[in-house]
Amino acid sequence: MRSKELGKILDEVKKKRPLVHSITNNVVTNFTANGLLSMGASPVMTTALEEAEEMASAADVLVLNIGTLYPAQVEAMLAAGKAANQKGVPVILDPVGAGATSYRTTTVHHLLERITIDLLRGNAAEISAVAGLNSDIRGVDAAGGEKNIASIALHAAKTLNVPAAVTGPVDAVSDGKQVYRIHNGHSMLTKVTGSGCLATAVIGAFSTVIKEPAKAAAAALGFYGVASERAEGFASMQGPGTFQEELLNALYHVGEMDFRQHLNIKTQTAEEIFDE
Repeated sequence: MRSKELGKILDEVKKKRPLVHSITNNVVTNFTANGLLSMGASPVMTTALEEAEEMASAADVLVLNIGTLYPAQVEAMLAAGKAANQKGVPVILDPVGAGATSYRTTTVHHLLERITIDLLRGNAAEISAVAGLNSDIRGVDAAGGEKNIASIALHAAKTLNVPAAVTGPVDAVSDGKQVYRIHNGHSMLTKVTGSGCLATAVIGAFSTVIKEPAKAAAAALGFYGVASERAEGFASMQGPGTFQEELLNALYHVGEMDFRQHLNIKTQTAEEIFDE
């Protein structure tokens, strides 16, 4: 993907101002909403079962995040997901903490069985757990997992029949046939709670203007990665608090000129990944 193409995609997102319906965890609601607003999307963060179907039907994309999981939320996710499927609204799933407890892992599989999910986004340990690979996870944070992120994304996409985005030092997105490797981002993202959750929501916004889920995720993560690099440039020698503020600013300001200078996305076939 070239910088000019990503610039045009971002312009389309800003022009569309997609309504992103997020049923997400209560730790990151405010940060996710502000991040979406900063990049030009329109967030709605309602979780009530009573309006889940109606809201999902009216939205441009539905983002499901199991970070602070409880039964009533799962019911709302199922209702919203089914309504979104009926309306042709894309559904993005973030399996936060999958592998940490059987309840989380079982819930993810339950959602995958009952709803058509357009893309799964998580860290290496989470996606490994969902896809049946070895994983090592504590709480909701990755603590290991398979080292080859590209292979994990490819295996998950093939095994689950759902495009998968695995974020880490180098992000990887696969549709089971090819893999995008995104060499953008900054380690300071790991110091801010909800940075991964926001990345999932950004993917959701991009999926409203790109109909290929894997390509949408790669474009979104390229944008998000470049924004995080710009944020760290302004927050240098400060810390996570300043970085979080500057990330919101960067999501607002970053554009094609930044992509020309910093965007680094490579595409490989499945065969090339297997040969490594």
